Amino acid sequence: MTTDELIAVLRLQNIPNIGDVTAKKLIAHCGGPMAVFDDKSQNLLKIDGIGTHTIKRLHDAEHLEAAEDEVQYIRDNEISYVYFTDKDYPRYLKHCIDSPIFLFKKGNFDLEDRKIISIVGTRNITSYGTAFCEKLIEDLAPLDPIIVSGFAYGVDICAQKAAINNGLQTIGCLAHGLNQIYPKVHAKYARDIEKNGGFLTEFWSTSNPDRENFLKRNRIIAGMSQATIVVESAEKGGSLVTADIAHSYDREVFAVPGRAQDKYSSGCNNLIKQQKAHMITSAADIIYLLNWELEEKKPQPIQQQLFVELNNDEKSIYLYLQKEGKQILDTIALDCQLPIFKVSSTLLNMEMKGLVRPLPGKLFEAI
Repeated sequence: MTTDELIAVLRLQNIPNIGDVTAKKLIAHCGGPMAVFDDKSQNLLKIDGIGTHTIKRLHDAEHLEAAEDEVQYIRDNEISYVYFTDKDYPRYLKHCIDSPIFLFKKGNFDLEDRKIISIVGTRNITSYGTAFCEKLIEDLAPLDPIIVSGFAYGVDICAQKAAINNGLQTIGCLAHGLNQIYPKVHAKYARDIEKNGGFLTEFWSTSNPDRENFLKRNRIIAGMSQATIVVESAEKGGSLVTADIAHSYDREVFAVPGRAQDKYSSGCNNLIKQQKAHMITSAADIIYLLNWELEEKKPQPIQQQLFVELNNDEKSIYLYLQKEGKQILDTIALDCQLPIFKVSSTLLNMEMKGLVRPLPGKLFEAI
């Protein structure tokens, strides 16, 4: 991303009445962030939700100046960042309509093709919640998931410390810029988290940990994960907001049940009662409902004895597809020196045996 593109993205992000949904509409309509500021007003007015007031704010000098200052901070402090169309933007978050158009990041993590879960809950974690959280992460450790949380007191930091203790990556989603740590007492954990994961935030260096930022931050926690787990919560709390957002994203939500009279189990019990969350009693519940156990059983190469059950044409075609990858029917017939009608019927038989799969465009590949 060029400096001019970066400034354009930050300008959009900084305009109060342009949220992430509207910003994406503008970018898609105009073809890029810079083009938004060059397009004619009459063209922008054709976009649903864009009015004259919004267009006027686009060209406020204060937003350009603020964006230029933030770019300078990024350059001076070597801050990493990711744009919502970039390959390394969190994959699951990209599917959320209101996901941030731009994220700042710090640390050492790779989200590609990884199992990712969020663990949230009360800041007043009990001994029951602590024991459950630590045991849960210990039992999930063999599957090597990334643990996401909010780096807050209580359940959040308990989950992130347990992740580090079990050799897992963990990501803290912050409600402020990367120039500070909140709560300050957690600064002692920051270095370990950066070594074993890192931090993500949509907030600039000028942002403070204000209440509304925490609520906004919760959609990142919910959106970047395959599932959200609420360990403990009172009847009201930020973790319930995160659970509601995850539910609205059609993600799996889990809640740890507790005794009816326990204050910090009431929120979890209500989630289960309202059928917004699955009841979770162990790591096995997550593994089963997310099909992680099935994913771990990757297709095994055909064993030598299996070839005894294949005829010569099937062996020839299977070995050919293993070596050459995806191929069209005509090419398979030509290279295997077999008539097309015979290849077609043979591929059907092999598909029934689970040896090949058909793909669009008359392509076939070995499984």
